[in-house]
Amino acid sequence: MIQADCLIVDDEPIARDIIRTYCAHLPYLRVVGECGSALQARALLMQQKVDVVFLDINMPVMDGISFLKTLKIPPQIIFTTAYKEYAVDAFDLAACDYLLKPFSLERFLVAVDKAMEKLQMAGNTFADTSESKDDDFLFLRSDGKIYKVSHDDLLYAEANGNYTKVKTIQHTLLPAMTFSGFEELVPKSKFLRIHRSFIINKSKIDHIEGNRVFIQGTEIPIGSNYREQFLKQIGLSS
Repeated sequence: MIQADCLIVDDEPIARDIIRTYCAHLPYLRVVGECGSALQARALLMQQKVDVVFLDINMPVMDGISFLKTLKIPPQIIFTTAYKEYAVDAFDLAACDYLLKPFSLERFLVAVDKAMEKLQMAGNTFADTSESKDDDFLFLRSDGKIYKVSHDDLLYAEANGNYTKVKTIQHTLLPAMTFSGFEELVPKSKFLRIHRSFIINKSKIDHIEGNRVFIQGTEIPIGSNYREQFLKQIGLSS
């Protein structure tokens, strides 16, 4: 079992205590920080690598959903909240799991197992591909098949819950991998992240209009946090 560094983010001390106690039962989890607000968590993540974040939603100044939207490459996120109405938003942002307070140790273990599986999968993927960065293709598992996808055939990728939707000239694939995991598979010289939920093949851009990129008739938004860097990457100034 791999080790995972964890961060607890909750404005309620009792809630932080419960999660810390649960984590103590699992020797492969190491709590590296506790924060009472999203802004404190953001500052910590800038200084330290974290694998799993236990994240409350209803917090002062910045809520957990808004906080997650600010992270370009988020860790595995397990929401811990008393509000079930945010579940759809959470999974749209590719959250690993959604725990409704009060949750049991058994339910906590289920969520942690999901996160550990994703971390293990990402680790294996990176190890398998670390020596083949110069290849002009990649292999993706989808619908029980393994597809060999040429970089030149890949149009764009979109974050899609626990999956990543990969659009190629021939197929629409849904490999069970995180969006950040997919980003690590493709060369940054050819594939650009232009939105928190979109990576595009630079060579497939038909035209750019305002804050939108068009690729074979598909309109893809350019995130405000990515626009300046994107324009530099294609040789234009903002």
